[in-house]
Amino acid sequence: MKKIIIIDDENYVNRLVQFNLTEDGYEIITALTGQDGLRLIEEKKPDLIILDIAMPGVDGFMVLERLKGSEELRNIPVLILTAKVMDEVEQKAMDMGADAFITKPFSPAELSKKVKEFF
Repeated sequence: MKKIIIIDDENYVNRLVQFNLTEDGYEIITALTGQDGLRLIEEKKPDLIILDIAMPGVDGFMVLERLKGSEELRNIPVLILTAKVMDEVEQKAMDMGADAFITKPFSPAELSKKVKEFF
Protein backbone atom coordinates (compact mmCIF):
# COMPACT_ATOMS: atom_id res chain seq x y z
CA MET A 1 0.00 0.00 0.00
CA LYS A 2 1.39 3.40 -1.01
CA LYS A 3 1.95 5.82 1.87
CA ILE A 4 1.11 9.52 1.55
CA ILE A 5 1.82 12.28 4.07
CA ILE A 6 -0.42 15.35 3.96
CA ILE A 7 0.94 18.53 5.57
CA ASP A 8 -1.68 21.26 5.92
CA ASP A 9 -2.50 23.52 8.87
CA GLU A 10 -6.22 23.32 8.10
CA ASN A 11 -7.54 20.15 9.72
CA TYR A 12 -10.66 20.00 7.52
CA VAL A 13 -8.43 19.90 4.43
CA ASN A 14 -6.42 17.04 5.94
CA ARG A 15 -9.63 15.14 6.74
CA LEU A 16 -11.11 15.70 3.27
CA VAL A 17 -7.94 14.61 1.48
CA GLN A 18 -7.49 11.67 3.87
CA PHE A 19 -11.06 10.48 3.30
CA ASN A 20 -10.80 10.65 -0.48
CA LEU A 21 -7.37 9.07 -0.81
CA THR A 22 -8.12 6.33 1.74
CA GLU A 23 -11.04 5.41 -0.52
CA ASP A 24 -8.48 5.05 -3.34
CA GLY A 25 -6.50 2.55 -1.26
CA TYR A 26 -3.64 4.69 0.07
CA GLU A 27 -2.30 4.79 3.61
CA ILE A 28 -2.64 8.40 4.76
CA ILE A 29 -0.69 10.18 7.50
CA THR A 30 -1.49 13.80 8.35
CA ALA A 31 0.42 16.66 9.96
CA LEU A 32 -0.87 20.10 10.94
CA THR A 33 2.54 21.84 10.96
CA GLY A 34 5.57 21.85 8.72
CA GLN A 35 7.76 20.79 11.65
CA ASP A 36 5.56 17.74 12.43
CA GLY A 37 5.43 16.95 8.73
CA LEU A 38 9.21 16.89 8.44
CA ARG A 39 9.48 14.61 11.47
CA LEU A 40 6.88 12.22 10.02
CA ILE A 41 8.56 12.21 6.61
CA GLU A 42 11.87 11.18 8.18
CA GLU A 43 10.17 8.48 10.29
CA LYS A 44 7.71 7.05 7.76
CA LYS A 45 9.47 7.57 4.39
CA PRO A 46 6.28 8.16 2.36
CA ASP A 47 5.81 7.50 -1.34
CA LEU A 48 4.27 10.96 -1.87
CA ILE A 49 3.94 14.22 0.09
CA ILE A 50 0.96 16.56 -0.31
CA LEU A 51 2.08 19.94 0.97
CA ASP A 52 0.41 23.29 1.70
CA ILE A 53 2.51 26.42 1.22
CA ALA A 54 0.83 28.93 3.57
CA MET A 55 1.36 27.62 7.10
CA PRO A 56 2.53 29.41 10.24
CA GLY A 57 6.07 28.75 11.44
CA VAL A 58 7.69 26.26 9.09
CA ASP A 59 5.86 26.95 5.81
CA GLY A 60 5.68 24.78 2.72
CA PHE A 61 8.67 26.45 1.06
CA MET A 62 10.82 25.66 4.11
CA VAL A 63 9.62 22.04 4.10
CA LEU A 64 10.35 21.76 0.38
CA GLU A 65 13.80 23.27 0.84
CA ARG A 66 14.65 20.78 3.62
CA LEU A 67 13.34 17.84 1.58
CA LYS A 68 15.19 18.70 -1.60
CA GLY A 69 18.36 19.41 0.37
CA SER A 70 18.34 15.94 1.91
CA GLU A 71 20.10 13.14 0.08
CA GLU A 72 17.73 10.63 1.69
CA LEU A 73 14.44 12.48 1.06
CA ARG A 74 14.93 14.51 -2.12
CA ASN A 75 13.45 11.87 -4.45
CA ILE A 76 10.07 11.71 -2.69
CA PRO A 77 7.58 13.42 -5.02
CA VAL A 78 5.82 16.52 -3.68
CA LEU A 79 2.36 17.66 -4.74
CA ILE A 80 1.64 21.23 -3.68
CA LEU A 81 -1.99 21.78 -2.60
CA THR A 82 -2.45 25.42 -1.66
CA ALA A 83 -4.73 28.44 -1.89
CA LYS A 84 -1.84 30.59 -3.08
CA VAL A 85 -2.79 31.15 -6.69
CA MET A 86 -0.24 33.76 -7.75
CA ASP A 87 1.88 32.52 -10.63
CA GLU A 88 5.06 33.45 -8.72
CA VAL A 89 4.15 31.06 -5.89
CA GLU A 90 3.57 28.16 -8.26
CA GLN A 91 6.75 28.96 -10.21
CA LYS A 92 8.84 29.19 -7.02
CA ALA A 93 7.49 25.84 -5.78
CA MET A 94 8.21 24.15 -9.10
CA ASP A 95 11.68 25.73 -9.27
CA MET A 96 12.38 24.37 -5.77
CA GLY A 97 11.56 20.84 -6.90
CA ALA A 98 7.81 20.36 -6.45
CA ASP A 99 6.40 17.80 -8.87
CA ALA A 100 2.81 19.06 -9.26
CA PHE A 101 0.58 21.92 -8.14
CA ILE A 102 -3.15 22.05 -7.36
CA THR A 103 -4.91 25.13 -6.02
CA LYS A 104 -7.63 25.22 -3.36
CA PRO A 105 -10.53 24.94 -3.59
CA PHE A 106 -9.94 21.66 -5.38
CA SER A 107 -12.00 18.84 -6.77
CA PRO A 108 -11.45 15.52 -4.95
CA ALA A 109 -11.62 13.81 -8.35
CA GLU A 110 -8.88 16.10 -9.69
CA LEU A 111 -6.70 15.35 -6.65
CA SER A 112 -7.29 11.61 -6.98
CA LYS A 113 -6.36 11.70 -10.68
CA LYS A 114 -3.20 13.72 -9.97
CA VAL A 115 -2.11 11.35 -7.16
CA LYS A 116 -2.60 8.31 -9.41
CA GLU A 117 -0.16 9.85 -11.91
CA PHE A 118 2.62 9.32 -9.34
CA PHE A 119 1.94 5.58 -9.06
